[in-house]
Amino acid sequence: MDRRFTPVVATLFAAISTPGMAQTSAAKDSSKDASLPDVVVTDNAASTVKVDQTSSVKSTAPLLDTPKSITVIPSEILTQTGSTSLQEALRTTPGITFSAGEGGTPLGDRPLIRGFDAQSATYIDGVRDTGAQTRDMFNIESIEVTRGSDSTAGGRGGPGGSINLVSKLPKKEAFNEVNVGLGTDSYKRTTLDSNMLLGDNLAFRLNALYYDSGVPGRPSAVDVSRWGIAPSIKFGLEGPTSVTLSYYHLQSDDMPDYSTPYRNSGTARSKANPDSPVNVGRQFYGRTALDFRNTQTDIGTVQFQHDFSKQLSLRNTTRYGKSSQDYIVTNPDDSAGNVANGYVFRSPKTRISDTTTITNQTDLTGEFMTGPFKHKFATGLELTHEETNIGSYVVTQTSASGVPISGRVCNAALLASYACTSLYRSNSGDPFYGTVTRSPTVTNTTVITKSVYGFDTMELTKQLFLNLGLRWDNYSTHSVQNTGANNFSNNDSFRNYTAGLVYKITPEASVYVSYGTASTPSGASVGDGGDNLSAANQALPAERTKTAEVGAKWDLLNKQLSLTGAVFRIEKNNARVAVDATTQAVAGTQRVNGFELGISGNLTRKWTVFGGYTHLDAKLVDNGPLAANSVNNGNQFPNTPKDSASLWTTYQVLPKLTIGGGAFYVSRVFGNPANSLFVPSYVRYDAMATYAVDKNVTLQLNVQNLTDKLYYDQAFTTHYAHMGPGRSAVLSANIRF
Repeated sequence: MDRRFTPVVATLFAAISTPGMAQTSAAKDSSKDASLPDVVVTDNAASTVKVDQTSSVKSTAPLLDTPKSITVIPSEILTQTGSTSLQEALRTTPGITFSAGEGGTPLGDRPLIRGFDAQSATYIDGVRDTGAQTRDMFNIESIEVTRGSDSTAGGRGGPGGSINLVSKLPKKEAFNEVNVGLGTDSYKRTTLDSNMLLGDNLAFRLNALYYDSGVPGRPSAVDVSRWGIAPSIKFGLEGPTSVTLSYYHLQSDDMPDYSTPYRNSGTARSKANPDSPVNVGRQFYGRTALDFRNTQTDIGTVQFQHDFSKQLSLRNTTRYGKSSQDYIVTNPDDSAGNVANGYVFRSPKTRISDTTTITNQTDLTGEFMTGPFKHKFATGLELTHEETNIGSYVVTQTSASGVPISGRVCNAALLASYACTSLYRSNSGDPFYGTVTRSPTVTNTTVITKSVYGFDTMELTKQLFLNLGLRWDNYSTHSVQNTGANNFSNNDSFRNYTAGLVYKITPEASVYVSYGTASTPSGASVGDGGDNLSAANQALPAERTKTAEVGAKWDLLNKQLSLTGAVFRIEKNNARVAVDATTQAVAGTQRVNGFELGISGNLTRKWTVFGGYTHLDAKLVDNGPLAANSVNNGNQFPNTPKDSASLWTTYQVLPKLTIGGGAFYVSRVFGNPANSLFVPSYVRYDAMATYAVDKNVTLQLNVQNLTDKLYYDQAFTTHYAHMGPGRSAVLSANIRF
């Protein structure tokens, strides 16, 4: 693995921690950004994890008065649970799963909310974050998960909801924090968070990361190595005019892992006779001589804000972002009957891609009166250009003497060339015989989006609020290979809206009813996901998804604890389905009926709790006229558990000692629409303890997957399931100065 960046990061940390650059800690300022959760530390009391409002400028009401299911995962939960990636962070909130990548579907974060893909509905500070990535949490303050059809807020996509990552940006507070962690599986992680006041109205913040580790429960060949840096500076801390400049860089050098093939029992797979992953323990079928994964993400942002008054503000955000992937990964192919005979064919999957995005977004927010009615509004304009280039490698496997192999059925010749390996005793150190060349074919996809939107929360009475939103998008996409082949275009305009009514039973409790829509046009993933533009779908209108929801929210214990509940239906009546081998139509129906419960906050001054439960009855109601698909009518959505639950809790047992733990349950998940492939249900347990050595130094011990449960957290539609990490222990020291 390439470790050339290690000295660079070590030098950076050394420079920042020198006395000449260290800033004296100051008491937290009362003007701290209201969008971030309060952290209450008195005699090492447990932190408050309840959040009252999201960071979005499009949010025109506090969470209690917003007629939607919204979960905010604050920094305290990210820290306590030891979450370093987006997937680890989102395990703390049920109803979200991740689907696997393979072939045309890239590796990276592919979250599903309430059963629907949210890869293209993931945002950073309210701006769409395009491109397949694996995101790290070193520069993330909190995560905001909105459930229900959400195109009114974000534009295309978001049929089941959206995810917004809130960055760490300059504050009016001087501090330096270094966190150093060591653990099992060669775990090494160091992060820096330094906020410096350079004057009364100017602050600079720097976050940095170095991370190198094996993957618990996997062979030593499987590892993760990343480094990142995120500087930002804000002019105008006191307002009324401010300018924030920020930059984010993350680079990784990992060994990818497709984990375990499905059992392939030898009889025809069906809903009545499904296959689960083969029971071979924690085997790894990749080869270090061939496999690799390098990624890089760069994001630069300029944000201008001017407050005309307390009732009117203007914000403009301009962002340039680029994300790239370069990898070869071994797929443990089960398509040729080898698994039943105790072998695996090593099928290389490759990708060379980069996605570039330029966005300008202007928002006007404020308050006004119309007669007796008070309005809080947000309106805006978004202009975005996105471009993806996707290529691949040509991997030719040969014998040791250079003769190309033939077929995928494991025989003596394929075993001798190491293109096949034992199902039970695979060796990652096997040599690779063959050639790797870059394919000359590259597919270019561009998307141009123009959008206008508006939101209003109208206070009809002190108890009754009307929440409205409307958005119009003009969406134009074009995809073509550099050979001139596969030239496809889709041009569409669509409107989305949301409406909700909130009734305040008491100042601390509300009930609501809401309705919202989402539009997912063909090629919504800009060529870097599972929804690529093709001859079959280029002329089709956008899929339309609708969510109806009834819910309740209750703040109790002096507003220290929040309880939420909702019953909902999501319906897509024009899902894209196959009419024949080359034609699609928007004629399918997909439906999700469900309910969810949530809890967040403090039960007592020393006892915090965060978690929830989600039930999803997700059905493929009508898959169209093609017989191969209509046989799946009534089946469960892929990668969508019927039941999932999570609970994380901490308790301060001594003035300096806090202990905590969590349980995470996911019921059986199917990998494909036929429901003939599945991964079993599982429960995972985690534990944590922190000890405050003094006011500046805190030690934290995290033990993940206490019982060393072998489970699968992603199920692909064919071939394989991705294995979750085994048991691990990490001891970290957080030093504040």
